[in-house]
Amino acid sequence: MENRVGVIGIIITDREKQAHKVNEILADFGDLIVGRMGIPYREKNISVLALIVDGTTDALGALTGRLGRVPGVRVRSALIATASPRAEE
Repeated sequence: MENRVGVIGIIITDREKQAHKVNEILADFGDLIVGRMGIPYREKNISVLALIVDGTTDALGALTGRLGRVPGVRVRSALIATASPRAEE
């Protein structure tokens, strides 16, 4: 199956209530995350995260779907298709 590589942007609008739930979900999908940057914007009580991800469409959809079901969390992704290393051999 073809993998996708890209960026998932996450905005947590109620940082104090929802950040722990987002972190739990990210830990569950840690094998898909290549890199992560998070900035707490305390003056506005939000957090902004950017994830670099690599995984199947199904796995990345499961990640963004779970994140999107958390109240106060907005998720957007930009992904491109990449061939798996075995397909290139």
